[in-house]
Formats: sequence, C-alpha cells, structure tokens
Amino acid sequence: MTAAISRFPVPTLAEMPEDIRARIQAVQDKSGFIPNVFLVLAHRPDEFRAFFAYHDALMDKPGGLTKAEREMIVVATSNANQCQYCVVAHGAILRIRAKDPHVADQVAINYRKADITPKQKAMLDFAMKVAFAAHAVGEDDYAALAAHGWTEEDAWDMAAIAAFFGMSNRMANVTSMRPNAEFYALGR
Repeated sequence: MTAAISRFPVPTLAEMPEDIRARIQAVQDKSGFIPNVFLVLAHRPDEFRAFFAYHDALMDKPGGLTKAEREMIVVATSNANQCQYCVVAHGAILRIRAKDPHVADQVAINYRKADITPKQKAMLDFAMKVAFAAHAVGEDDYAALAAHGWTEEDAWDMAAIAAFFGMSNRMANVTSMRPNAEFYALGR
C-alpha cells in the first residue's frame, strides 16, 4: 500500500495552471521525477508561485554561502523541526552538491559532530538560533560569524534560509507531505 503524498487534495497536472505545469515539467525533465512538494503546493497556485519565487531567491543566488552550505542549513534546521520531507529531500540535494554521501546524515543527526568545517558549524549555530530563538540574536552572534569570515550579508542569507524553511517545515508536517522514494538513493 502506498501512502498518500498529502492529506490535502493534489491536483493532476492537467488541472494545474500552465505556468505551474511548465515548471513542474522542467523539474521532471531535469531530475527524472516530480518532487512531491511541487504537487502538494500546487493545491494553492498563488502560494505555490510565492513559495518557489522566495525559495529560488534564497537557494539559487550567488553569495558567500555555497549551494551546499545553503542545503546544510535546510537539513540541520529541518531535522530540528522534525520535518521528514525536508530532511530527506534536501539531504539528497546536499549529498549531490557537497559530493559527499555522508554529510547529509551527519548534519541531520548532529551537525556539531559532522565532518564539516568550523566555519560551517558557526553558520549552523547561527541558523539554529534564528530557527528557535531569533529574539535572542545579538551582536555576539554576528561577532562569532565574523570571526569565521562570514559577512553581514551572509548572516542575512543564513537567517532567511532558516526562517523560510521553518515555514516550509511546518507546512510539510501539516500537509503530511511524503518524501519521494527517489530521494533516498540520490547522491549515495
């Protein structure tokens, strides 16, 4: 028996607006499958568009954080938020971007013990503080990042990724979003 990918209705591709259908088709052409997040969020087209516009603005831009480091933030904070979908899906992306079959599992389980740099651990310390105690972020946190070579703009990116995926984690949990089976083997 296969579990539903969402507790909410999932539209068929034919029922989706053309722009959303085209984006999903492009993802399928590139990856060979449609990640369930696209199908689940297509239930609300305006929110789908806003979600992926902000996702792309955060995750696909140049800057001080590598694409793998951006994925590290997603995996670490998503694990802390107990978001199975995001840990599995972004863990796969992290393995691919880092070219390391072990890093995603290490970061998800305990990033402090993971085989990552002290600079990356400082990044994840900051991201976790943003995710769970943003009200307590202060000058000492920025100084700790600066001591590792991170800039103010990097801190903004870290905070935005942690905050955005906090929302994403909550929606994935509320919708009972299931990870695609394909994610488990990617990058291993």
